[in-house]
Amino acid sequence: MTAATEYRQLTPDQMPGDDGPQRPFLALVVIREPVTPEWQWAVSKWLVAAGCLFMCAWGPDCSSWDDSVDYANMEALSYGDIPEDRFVMTTWHDDEPLDEALWFAKHTAQHPTVALELAVIIDVSAIDHRDEMLALWTAA
Repeated sequence: MTAATEYRQLTPDQMPGDDGPQRPFLALVVIREPVTPEWQWAVSKWLVAAGCLFMCAWGPDCSSWDDSVDYANMEALSYGDIPEDRFVMTTWHDDEPLDEALWFAKHTAQHPTVALELAVIIDVSAIDHRDEMLALWTAA
């Protein structure tokens, strides 16, 4: 289980920037709006560069995030061997309610070799859901 939680809202045309955690973290990507493949790729690369080692995706077409993050991780390591402490676990939760995806991320998602003490909820939406999402996380 993670010790700290952050919330980040991103609109489908907004890049996350260079202010990523820079330490191992779990990401729950909540997709509420359609995104372009280019934007998804950019965010996937940002996740890997910022230290994401477990990515859970929820929402429409969330299964595509599994491959996108996997490919971003392979590219970051020049398509060579992936050390255990750099392997990014990925799951998608397209047939589950949001509260179940949150519960999974909070209680079940664990990296096999690295402790993840930070969870980052990335909410892909034009509307800020900070209070709602943090309350759901706490209740999970």
